[in-house]
Amino acid sequence: MSRITTRIRARAVALALLGLLLWTPASMAAPPSELLVISYHDIRDDVDASGDPDAYATSTHNFAAHLDWLSGHGYTPVDLDRIVAAQRGGPPLPPKAVLLTFDDGLRSHYTHAYPLLQAYGYPALMAVVTDWVDLAPQRTVDYGPRAFDRDDFMTWAQLREMQASGLVEVASHSHDLHRGVLANPQGNLTPAAITRIFDPTSARYESEAVYRERLRADLLRSIEAIAGNTAARPRAIVWPYAAYSDEANRVADDLGLEVSFDLEGLARPLVDLHGLSRLLLVDNPDVVEFARELRRDEERLAMRAIQVDLDYVYDPDPAQLERNLDTLIERIRGLGPTHVFLQAFADPDGNGSADALYFPNRHLPVRADLYNRVAWQLRTRAGTKVLAWLPVLGYEPTDAAFAEQMRIRDEPGAEGEVYRLDPSDPRVLAYVGDIYEDLAVASYIEGLLFHDDAYLRDGDLGAGSADEPTERTQLLVDFSLALAARAERWRPKLVTVRNLYARPVLQPGSEAWFGQRLDAFLDAYDYTALMAMPWMEGAADPDRWLLDLVAAVDRHPDGLARTVFELQTVDWRTQTPIPGERLQSQMRAMQAAGVRHLGYYPDDFVRDLPAFEPTRAAISSRSFPYPPR
Repeated sequence: MSRITTRIRARAVALALLGLLLWTPASMAAPPSELLVISYHDIRDDVDASGDPDAYATSTHNFAAHLDWLSGHGYTPVDLDRIVAAQRGGPPLPPKAVLLTFDDGLRSHYTHAYPLLQAYGYPALMAVVTDWVDLAPQRTVDYGPRAFDRDDFMTWAQLREMQASGLVEVASHSHDLHRGVLANPQGNLTPAAITRIFDPTSARYESEAVYRERLRADLLRSIEAIAGNTAARPRAIVWPYAAYSDEANRVADDLGLEVSFDLEGLARPLVDLHGLSRLLLVDNPDVVEFARELRRDEERLAMRAIQVDLDYVYDPDPAQLERNLDTLIERIRGLGPTHVFLQAFADPDGNGSADALYFPNRHLPVRADLYNRVAWQLRTRAGTKVLAWLPVLGYEPTDAAFAEQMRIRDEPGAEGEVYRLDPSDPRVLAYVGDIYEDLAVASYIEGLLFHDDAYLRDGDLGAGSADEPTERTQLLVDFSLALAARAERWRPKLVTVRNLYARPVLQPGSEAWFGQRLDAFLDAYDYTALMAMPWMEGAADPDRWLLDLVAAVDRHPDGLARTVFELQTVDWRTQTPIPGERLQSQMRAMQAAGVRHLGYYPDDFVRDLPAFEPTRAAISSRSFPYPPR
């Protein structure tokens, strides 16, 4: 069972346990149904077997083979009526339930997909961009491989015919949100449904009220167009680019769009009608590739992560900043990790706490409005997932009185101490929560890396406040998850990763020194980023120390499955770089010992450290031989 499925089931179980307080035999709900949703785009006869200009197109032959394979392997097609009923306590979905969806309202959905849906008796949800259905003769849409015109999209008459058959339901894909809008001062375009538009004239971002009204007006226009032309009001929104937020779903809910979809992968338990996951088909999979994709074990996917200092990218000279950014992007693109943990806070004095931030926010200075640009460039140019790396407690408020009142008071100014705020004070949770929410509003993020400043020692909070180590550990877990919840208001389904020092793993009694414990982290977060840094820990034999650490993690259930071993690339005691060849040999030895997820810090992309070639062999998620740099 996948980690994602386990978390969804846990949520469902928690809700079921709550329902026991109002127990009647009828209230003993069965486990949630599981649903597979598949996302198709263009269906054409002439799709190239590989390398077609439209990566999202599927050949008619392969689409028919998919339907045949599903029918022959026990999958049962369901429509939206059955899905909504099952989620609301009606008859559960059958085993291996599947829903087919088609995005963008392309003419081929009527000419190529619909006849096959009729032949196999498969219902489908077709999500249309109403502006494209009503496209004027002289207008075109930049659809990637070429400009699409009116003849490339379905007509209302065709949609009415399919809907009248009972096989097809029409959903909204927005009226005019299937595009990018200006997202930052540097000119990046990001999806319209989640972006607070930047106005270069006023140098200001769209307010929340204006953003919500823009979204509401667009969805209402789409709803009215569909209802007016098909006599059926849509009840589902398929968010363009799978870009949405909880707030966007609330706007849609208010307009009657009660079901929403994203693009998050394989079958999931049906516990909510919002953000239903879909499997996006790309590169025209034949039936063998299709079957392999449906049987893919997501838990076996390995993470390869590089933690990057945005302080290294920033420069007060805009031209030098752009050169730094290009150097970073090209290095990450060449190295080929799966993830980048990107610093979102500014720490120019290197004391471990945030003096400023790299995104607009309501509390701290903005050193540069830079995070969103770098994160989006890494995603689109380097093809890596980006997690925002932020402190949990280590912020230096500009209000001196507040800073003094809210700080952890034990051993102020002690050697090597990070300035930290008191997590037991609700005002601190509100303050830091604002920062996390502002990050999500302003930036592209796929997850959060909670910084290593989240530790609490005996006496940090004063007598009588979280005296026991387990209490301090849980306090920090609850605090960090509350921060994630604030961010998820604007960026749902964030991956959560928390830095953990090695000593609590190797010496469990040291939880009292840190307020950290591996099994608590494994229960709370998607991944634990374990600081596997032997030189920092003063290990006499670094290689042996790393293998001992692996063995200690392996003693925990799911330890190796959800721990990212983050190696150091600099011996900070001597300021000496660790050779790339040494990093490579360590990673290979750890993989041989069972490690699945690996990363390193820091990456000095300016000086090409650690050295590119041995590092790529260690960290790349690609197969050998690697593509040219």
